[in-house]
Amino acid sequence: MNRSFIHDDFLLQTDAARDLYHNFAKAEPIFDYHCHLPPALIADNHRFADLSEIWLGGDHYKWRAMRANGVAERVCTGDASPREKFDAWCAAVPNTLGNPLYHWSHLELKRYFGIDDIISPKSADRIWQRANEKLAGMRVHDILAANKVAVICTTDDPADRLADHARIARLGIKTKVYPTFRPDNALRVDQPEFFKSWVEKLAAAADVYVVNFNDFLSALKRRHDTFHDAGCRLSDHGLISLPSTTCTPEEAEKIFEAARAGRPASTEERAKFVVYLMLEFGRWDARRGWTKQLHLGALRSANTRLLKQLGPDTGFDSIGDYPQAHGLSRYLDALDSTNELPRTVLYNLNPADNYVFAAMAGSFQDGSVAGKVQFGSGWWFLDQKEAMEWQMNALANLGLLSRFVGMLTDSRSFLSYTRHEYFRRVLCNMLGGQIERGELPADREHVGGMVKNICFANARAYFRLGLDPAYAS
Repeated sequence: MNRSFIHDDFLLQTDAARDLYHNFAKAEPIFDYHCHLPPALIADNHRFADLSEIWLGGDHYKWRAMRANGVAERVCTGDASPREKFDAWCAAVPNTLGNPLYHWSHLELKRYFGIDDIISPKSADRIWQRANEKLAGMRVHDILAANKVAVICTTDDPADRLADHARIARLGIKTKVYPTFRPDNALRVDQPEFFKSWVEKLAAAADVYVVNFNDFLSALKRRHDTFHDAGCRLSDHGLISLPSTTCTPEEAEKIFEAARAGRPASTEERAKFVVYLMLEFGRWDARRGWTKQLHLGALRSANTRLLKQLGPDTGFDSIGDYPQAHGLSRYLDALDSTNELPRTVLYNLNPADNYVFAAMAGSFQDGSVAGKVQFGSGWWFLDQKEAMEWQMNALANLGLLSRFVGMLTDSRSFLSYTRHEYFRRVLCNMLGGQIERGELPADREHVGGMVKNICFANARAYFRLGLDPAYAS
């Protein structure tokens, strides 16, 4: 049995890196300001039936790897038994060498279940038995407490009534769980059948009778207010890019009315509608003191055949190569010109845009808040060691790495908190290597203090969310 892979100094290649990680990063709490965890599972303090449910359920990263390894869809997302799915993953893992899934999967087994085995068909029986024995006494709240998760910000549609969040708030658990306002569906005027149905759900949640465009805006604003009352202080938007166009209220109203009448918006019309609503959302965020997150650049649902079969968010998305700079600049400038630019986090999915986004963030710092506009952490296809280093180096070269708000999980899995450990090890190894090469001073308190801030304190100060007293200072 190989017990030397995930060891105490995993990924830490220098003495300085080891010092930074063990003495400054490791013990910090987790501030998970963007994820896709289902709030119902937190409210229910869910107990997972077996390792397959907690390890593979909803994890499109693993599904992609299994498909690439020749695994049939019924074993990835279909009606195969939990054990069959687990065995297929154990058979796939030895072929993921070089993929971050190899690291993540072994970290998850080690940290959650105390299992050091190298994952393979030979170890599958032993892993299945030992992990399921541990899971029998492990619930969601246990996972959050063991990982010192101070804050979770889920991703929530404005039409969601937030009943699960209300239940969580009454539980009094140490981890604070807040909704995030994600109004992407409000922009789908190019899909009138879906849009009409969604507007009806929004109207019901807002208790507003939506007849015209102003009613629609009123319903969205009322939900924004309700989210604020529920503790929300972040919005989030998943867009290809910010369009380089303008839109009058009259144009937006006509586009809305056409979509409600069943006529899909053209590409140009949808772009106008996006710009109009995104400016409205930005103003609301600024007035409420929220932080806006912009996730830009994903080419979603590239495989239309499997989109029809399985639906979205099942692992058939890709990096897009869309123009970003001009539209993003115009959007941020339009809000800044009226002093209505909220704190903003920019996430890119194409590494070719790293320097564009890092430079753009610097153009809209105004001295009011340290790191007001953030170049956000490596996201989705870029949340592995190499791309994390690219993102942090771009930020360090063009901005202030010391003000970075650090890592997030962006995950649907409660086992993903090991990604914070992974990030912290990468961060400490990068800075430790620079110390060893003489590129940074060997001032452990100064550099170590920056590490602590990036791991937790910067996010705590930046997002201004209520924390349990144990994590509040």
